[in-house]
Amino acid sequence: MLHLTFDDGPDPTWTPQVLSVLAKHNAHATFFVLGRAAGAHPGLVADERAAGHSVGNHTTTHPDLTKLSVADITSQWQRTANVIGGTPCARPPYGAVNATVRQVTTGLGYRVQLWDIDTRDWSRPGADVITQRIVDGARPGAVVLLHDGGNDRSQTVAALDAALTRLDAAGWRYEAIPGC
Repeated sequence: MLHLTFDDGPDPTWTPQVLSVLAKHNAHATFFVLGRAAGAHPGLVADERAAGHSVGNHTTTHPDLTKLSVADITSQWQRTANVIGGTPCARPPYGAVNATVRQVTTGLGYRVQLWDIDTRDWSRPGADVITQRIVDGARPGAVVLLHDGGNDRSQTVAALDAALTRLDAAGWRYEAIPGC
């Protein structure tokens, strides 16, 4: 079992392509959405949920929360919650967490959810590199970090299909993060 996650969406170009690849492989994932993107594309968040995926909070504008006040951290989470509704999981941008971020986030009822496998797909190293990072990192229960928003994600889409094709052949399954 592998847990695929996608940050920074939804995006009208890339999120539907990611959803298509996931459907092709009978895979479920967790989408950590930005409030500003979810507000601009609420139908895509609905599509994610309708396809059996879970949706988590990834803040409104993707700041480094460790550099914000308690009030601003709270606002980032709450403004996104107002757009997407309740969700038990939150992922701080960049994985940037300190004691204050953790305290505010958990105080709002969220579980901080990071990752085990960073594909670094945001840097666009090539689909083959992203594919290999997913395949090499695969181990039971691992959480994979990918992106469906924020920039050109064509390499991510291609790598996702290639990695899942290889992992399918080895008997892997893909589920949303439990409890998200």
